[in-house]
Amino acid sequence: MAKLYFRYGAMNSGKSTGLLQAAFNYEERGQRVLLAKPRVDSKGGDQIVSRLGVTRTADVLVPPGADLLELYHRHATAEDPSALIAHVDAPVRPVACLLVDEAQFLEPAQVDDLLRIAVVEDVPVMAYGIRTDFRTASFPGSARLMELAHSLEELKTICRCGRKAIFNTRKVVDVTGEEAVERFVFEGDQVAIDGVEVTYESLCGVCYLAESGGRLG
Repeated sequence: MAKLYFRYGAMNSGKSTGLLQAAFNYEERGQRVLLAKPRVDSKGGDQIVSRLGVTRTADVLVPPGADLLELYHRHATAEDPSALIAHVDAPVRPVACLLVDEAQFLEPAQVDDLLRIAVVEDVPVMAYGIRTDFRTASFPGSARLMELAHSLEELKTICRCGRKAIFNTRKVVDVTGEEAVERFVFEGDQVAIDGVEVTYESLCGVCYLAESGGRLG
């Protein structure tokens, strides 16, 4: 039986880079993969974007409320362009792995479908994302992945002080006259895409509490 994997970490822990490397590894061995991301992640449009500068077009964009199992079936049975390029006789090759970027933005029911793809369709699913938002609250998709995934793997990164970073902080820019000042914020909507309205920084517990005045959530 295939498994559902959740690889999570704070911002800048190499999640998208790891996903793209996994896709390369499968394809180097002649196997077909599908790459998916939630449509709400507007950074890069339909691209999966690594902070190292590597990008790749997602095969599946998952809209809010979408039936993810149906979306998977539709793409898995569609003509496989890579097979044509590689001159493989069969136009539709079986999917060897489904890779999901920014999985925290999935809805719990969509995460349930990821488990169905792994268990019923016998296709490994590797989901990459962050556990908690800038207020230290779980994303619904991440919470469900923590409940369902067969395998949990933490991807690590460091805080500006050198300790292990575990929290994501949100920063906005205040403009007064010609001066722009960046500051941390600890209130607001859960979803604000990095680089569109705000930026983020990963911090350890010590630095997070120092910036938040001891506040958690």
